[in-house]
Amino acid sequence: MQEQRLLPTLVIGSVPIYGDLVLAPMAGITDMPFRTICRALGSAMSYTPCILDEAVLQRSRRTAQIAEFAPYERPVAIQVLGREEDRLLAACQKLMEQGPDLIDLNLGCPARHVSWRGRGAALLREPERIGRLMNRLTRTLKVPVTAKIRLGWDQQSRNYLEVAHILEDSGAAAIAVHGRTKEQGYKGRADWQAIAEVRQTVRIPVLANGDVRTVEDIAAIKAATGCAGVLIGRAAIGNPWIFCRRNMSDVPYPERLQMIRRHLAAVVDYYGPRIGVLLFRPHVIGYTSALSGAHAMRPKLGAAPTAEEVLGLLEAWQPFLTTLANPAPRSTVRLPE
Repeated sequence: MQEQRLLPTLVIGSVPIYGDLVLAPMAGITDMPFRTICRALGSAMSYTPCILDEAVLQRSRRTAQIAEFAPYERPVAIQVLGREEDRLLAACQKLMEQGPDLIDLNLGCPARHVSWRGRGAALLREPERIGRLMNRLTRTLKVPVTAKIRLGWDQQSRNYLEVAHILEDSGAAAIAVHGRTKEQGYKGRADWQAIAEVRQTVRIPVLANGDVRTVEDIAAIKAATGCAGVLIGRAAIGNPWIFCRRNMSDVPYPERLQMIRRHLAAVVDYYGPRIGVLLFRPHVIGYTSALSGAHAMRPKLGAAPTAEEVLGLLEAWQPFLTTLANPAPRSTVRLPE
């Protein structure tokens, strides 16, 4: 039994992954402080947010910071955006100097500022180019190369099976599939059955992504898709405990406040006081969402300019949340001024 527990959940190329839940890459969210917290709570590996190939080659200071990772985060995948073979390869070779365990090609970002330049999900309209890019990377780089895709550009061009075949034939070591099209963005329901079709079609590992909001959803998406690994994105904002299979409703406010202090201290230490507080705003909104009075508190938290003021608001709010066995409706909770 002990030996069975030590077996990896899946193997990506030559890289063993011990665990079935992974924090999905999200621009502006999955920085090193947050990844560190999620890894400690059970995320099985780390993805950096996506990095533009041009920015790597221009040696952007901000890009270098995005690509940083800590040794205890391993295994680590650096995710890259690009569409031109030579430039993408040169950027990946530069990133290899940091020693990642994997390189991940972003073929799923739906953001307009990415897709209008033919990158991210826009590449799903050019399957042959995807094949050339993946083939070039896998033939040259010394680490496994993976890809993250969506189901297609829109409902009329759901070519996920074609793209999955091309990626596998071009040497990709794994595919993460978000169950929506680029056109959908994050609207509508993720199509888990389509993810299951990809898993049944290719022989390489497939990671499922989309609409995993609760612990119950983890079991449901694994059952529906047959995937051994699950990427969790937006649901982890404010609830890193999901990686140890705890729903947000099961985390009492004092425990949330303790995590907020830890997380906020980490981002301030990493970015400095001003930038750290700015970048922490989506996280603090997430940590406090669905609590009584959260809607009224949100503008105050968003306007607080210092870590001390953020914590002051949260500590003054605490008695209203920890002393009420049945919190009053949001509109009747009196918040601290």
